[in-house]
Amino acid sequence: MVNNIKEKGQNNDSREKTFKNRINILSFLVLSLFGIVFFRLYFLQVKSYDYYKEQADRQHFFQSTLEPKRGGIFLSEGSGLLPVATNKEMFTAFAVPSILDDESAEVLSYKVSEILDLDREKVYSRLLKKGDAYEPLKRKISEEEVFKIKELDNEGIQLESESWRYYPNNSLAAQVVGFEGYKNDKKSGLYGVEKSYNDLLLGEKGWLKQEKDAGSRWISIGERFISPAQNGNDLVLSLDYAIQFKAELTLKNAIEKHRAEGGRIIVLDPYSGDILAMAQEPTFDLNNFSEVESPSLYMNSSLANVYECGSVFKAFTMVAGLDAGVIEADSTYVDRGEVQISGYTIKNSEEKVYGEQTMTEIIEKSINTGVIYIEQKLGNDKFLDYVEKFGFGKKTGIELTGELNGNISNLKTNRDIEYYTASFGQGITVTPIQLATAYGTLANGGELVKPKIVKSIIDSKGNEKKIEREVIRKVVSQDASNKVGLMLESNVIKGHGKSAGVPGYRVAGKTGTAQISDKEKGGYIEGSTVGSFAGFGPVDKPKFVMLVVIDDPKDVEWAESTAGPVFGEMAKFLFEHYGIKPTEDYTKGELEKFRKSHNYLNFISKEDEKEENEKDEEKDN
Repeated sequence: MVNNIKEKGQNNDSREKTFKNRINILSFLVLSLFGIVFFRLYFLQVKSYDYYKEQADRQHFFQSTLEPKRGGIFLSEGSGLLPVATNKEMFTAFAVPSILDDESAEVLSYKVSEILDLDREKVYSRLLKKGDAYEPLKRKISEEEVFKIKELDNEGIQLESESWRYYPNNSLAAQVVGFEGYKNDKKSGLYGVEKSYNDLLLGEKGWLKQEKDAGSRWISIGERFISPAQNGNDLVLSLDYAIQFKAELTLKNAIEKHRAEGGRIIVLDPYSGDILAMAQEPTFDLNNFSEVESPSLYMNSSLANVYECGSVFKAFTMVAGLDAGVIEADSTYVDRGEVQISGYTIKNSEEKVYGEQTMTEIIEKSINTGVIYIEQKLGNDKFLDYVEKFGFGKKTGIELTGELNGNISNLKTNRDIEYYTASFGQGITVTPIQLATAYGTLANGGELVKPKIVKSIIDSKGNEKKIEREVIRKVVSQDASNKVGLMLESNVIKGHGKSAGVPGYRVAGKTGTAQISDKEKGGYIEGSTVGSFAGFGPVDKPKFVMLVVIDDPKDVEWAESTAGPVFGEMAKFLFEHYGIKPTEDYTKGELEKFRKSHNYLNFISKEDEKEENEKDEEKDN
C-alpha cells in the first residue's frame, strides 16, 4: 500500500517535471520567435530603412538629377563684361539599336553617315548593338545636321538636347581660358581657368522627386519634392578685352613677319598684379580644340616655358647694386672687353671694348662685363639673395595650372662663373610670368606683387567677391627702383631700346637676346635665338608693365629688331587706350634739356658731358 502511494507520488512528480520542461521549452520557443521577429523588424525598419525606403520610392516616385549651370567666364570690356566661356544648348544624335532589325540598320547607316559625316562601317556597327537603347553617334551637331536628322523621321535615330561649353570668341585668350572636356566620363575643365577654377565653376547638383502611378506616369497632383541645383560661380578675369585683342593681333603679325616659331606678350598692372593681357602664338580655336595637332598647344607658355632671358636680366643686377649701396648712379668703371675666370673668358656682345663707362651706359650699351663688375661688388651670397627675393627659381603663385619654377640651381654651387653669367641672364632659366612680375617690382617702387588672372568671383545669387592685391615681399627700395627706371628710360631714348620708344612718352625698358639651349644634345642651337623686351610706362607713374618674347626669328637676330618694335607698338596703343597725354618730345634732340629740367644730371654719360662742354665752349668763343 505504501509502495503504491510512493509510486503514484513519483509519477506525479515526473509528470509535473515534464510539464514544466515543456512549458520552459515552449516559453523559450515563443521568446526566440519573438526575438527573431523583433530582430527582423529592427533590421527592416531601422538598419535597412534607407534601402527599403529607396526601393519603395522607386516604385512610387520618379527621381531625376538637376544639373547645375556651369559658371561663365568674362573679360572686362570698357565698363561692361565680355563672355569668353558660356553655355549653349546643342544636340546630340543617338541611335536606338533595340528597335532596329539588321535590314533597317544597314539602310539607316548609309543615310546617317552621310548626314553626320561619319564612317559608314562604324555607324553600322553601332546600329547593330541589339538591346542597346542609347548609342551616341555625334555630339554638338550643326543646325543643318539637326534638320536633316529630323527629316529622316526614324525612331531609330533620335536627338537629345545637351548643355555644352561654348566659346563665343573662338581663339581669344585660348591658353588662359582653357576648355571643358571629358575626364573619366565626366565633364570637367581640362586647361587654363576652366581647370584651375573647375570646382567654383561647376556648381552643385540638385534633384527632383515626383510621385508616379503603376504605369510609371507622373501624377500631377501627387507629392513632389525638389532640391534645386546651385549654379556655378561666374569669373571675371583681369584681362582687358581691348588690350588682349591688340596683343594677339600684334604678336601674330610679328611672328609672320619674322617667320618665328612663336611668341608671347604679357601686360600687367604693376600695382594690383592684374594680368591685363596674356597672348600666345601659335594658338587654337577653343570650340575645335580636338583638331589641334599636338596637345602641347593647350599649355600656357607664359607659365610653362622656361628660357634663358639674356640681357633683360641686367636690370635686376643693376637695381641690386643700387639697393645694396655698392654702386651709385654716377659710379664709373673701366671696361676692358672681357673677364677671365676659372679658365673661361667672358666677353661683351660682338667683342666690343668700351673703356670708362657709367652705370647708365652699362644698361644703354648692354655691357656684360659691367654687370659682372656689379655682381663682384655685391658678392655671390648677396646677389643670390636678390635673385631669390625677385621670385626667380620659384612659382609666382598665379592661379593657373602648369606653372614651372624656373631653374637657378647652378647658383647653389658657389662657382664664380655661374654668378657672372647669371648677372646678364645666362645659365639660369626663368618663366615669362616670373620676368614680367619682377619687372613689375621695378615699376611699382620695389614690391613683389603676386600676379592674378581672376579679378572677381560672382556667386549664383549675384554676390561679388573681389580678389585683393597681395604683396609677397619688399625687394628693393623706392629710391633704387626709381634710379634703375631712369636708366631703363635712357636705354629707350639712346640705347638698344630705341625701337620700343613712343614719341612724346616716357618709356623704360631693356632688350635681351639669348641663344636657345639644346635640350637633347646640351649646349646651344647654332643660329637660334629668343628675343625679349621688358619694360614699363609712363616712367614717373607706370600704368603697365609689358614683356614681349619672340622665339627663333628667321630674318633678324637681335631683340631690338623683333621684340622691341612689338613693345613700342603695344605701348603706343596702351597710352592711347588709357588716355595718357604725352609728356615730352624726344624726337627733336632735346634729351639733355629734358634731363637737366628733371634733375637727371647723374645720368649724363661722359661722352654726353664732353659734348655738352664743347658746345658751351663754342658759345663762349
